[in-house]
Amino acid sequence: MLIGCRRRGRQSTRLKSPSALTVVESPEASLEGEEDAHVEEGDSEDLDAFHPTDKWKTLKPGHGVPRGSQVRLNLQTGQREVKLGEHQTLKYQIDGQRQGKENTQGPSVSAEELKKALKNIKEGVDPKTSDKEETEALRAQFHTMDELKKDIVRLDMLMESDFQIMSRLVSQFNSSNATVEEKVKALHDLEYLVHQVDNAQNLASSGGLKLVVDALNSTDYRLQESASFVLGSALSSNPVVQVEAVESGTLQKLLMLLATPRPMSVKKRALFALACLLRHCPFAQSHFLKLGGLQVLGDIFRASGGGAVRVRIVTILYDMINEKELISQTGLDPIPDASHNERLRQYAQVSLQPLLAEQGWCSLVPELLASPEHDWKEKALRTILAMMPHCQTQYRKDYALSSSLSALQEQYQELVLTEQVLGDEDGYFGEILALLETVVLKLKQV
Repeated sequence: MLIGCRRRGRQSTRLKSPSALTVVESPEASLEGEEDAHVEEGDSEDLDAFHPTDKWKTLKPGHGVPRGSQVRLNLQTGQREVKLGEHQTLKYQIDGQRQGKENTQGPSVSAEELKKALKNIKEGVDPKTSDKEETEALRAQFHTMDELKKDIVRLDMLMESDFQIMSRLVSQFNSSNATVEEKVKALHDLEYLVHQVDNAQNLASSGGLKLVVDALNSTDYRLQESASFVLGSALSSNPVVQVEAVESGTLQKLLMLLATPRPMSVKKRALFALACLLRHCPFAQSHFLKLGGLQVLGDIFRASGGGAVRVRIVTILYDMINEKELISQTGLDPIPDASHNERLRQYAQVSLQPLLAEQGWCSLVPELLASPEHDWKEKALRTILAMMPHCQTQYRKDYALSSSLSALQEQYQELVLTEQVLGDEDGYFGEILALLETVVLKLKQV
């Protein structure tokens, strides 16, 4: 049962003392029949301190109970027991003086001490180090802010711009004392820089491009190969440099490299430079045809024993055909302007397709279909389809081409089925098969 009581004092006069204990009835009884109560008032002026814990302890007579503690009457022993409350602050009060566990503040730091510590951190000094020699040794390991600023200025002065680097490389290449290996290295470093449009234009305006073009006439094949590589990188998607190269006779020198006996590595680099010069440049394409460039490529195609060179040549021809068709049908610019009309006029002067049919390319390109590489077959099919308007009559008479197309259709039908089994409905082989069927359909059209 629950018991509410007021603690008895030593004398009757203390019953009205404000420090008396009041035990409040608990709404719930413990399972053992013991009663819990919460102390409302725990201040006492003449009681000894009692230090409760988180477990029930017997309260001896004459001991004060700290505020917030729980008190119960053990009905079996008849003694009162005390333990800490759920939100006990662990503060013990005796005669108005607080003792026990309390939050204590750390040592205070004055403003002067804080400023001194910050100064030591800024200067890289350990505040605990009092020895001057250790302090100086520590400072020697770091640079001051002024020293760092001077180092940064010195680095800025040592850094070279791209134009300065190119000028230095051109000077090294043009030096009479430089060895072939040193010149090749200078060209290799120069090639890395001329990929940027501005750098390539600066090379042309400063006269460095002419030195590179002149190197195509060198008797050393290594210089011819490296110079062609630099030239192709500088010409790629750079109309200003393309026009400069055509006007400086670059086309003639590249065609000379291709038409005369040279190592295959040199001819591959020369084809790379030629492709970059002709791409999106009708001015260069017109000069290429006038200089007999198509005949030079035909001779290389017939004499080449490797398919890689043939593929590069066919790719050049396809790009030239496709560019003219695109700009003639739709235009490269959304809104035609004076520049667009000028490009149309220039492409109109490039009469490539009739020359391809005249010089036997209608029978040369299909030879690439015998290649084992799927990519090469695809490029051959696209070029055959692009040349169809001028080669259709000859294609129909070419029984070897018809037989080759039929065999390829059967081959790629099987490959497409394999792709579908693997879950690839729109695979690469499906694209080639669709291209094959388009070529065959075009051949049957009247």
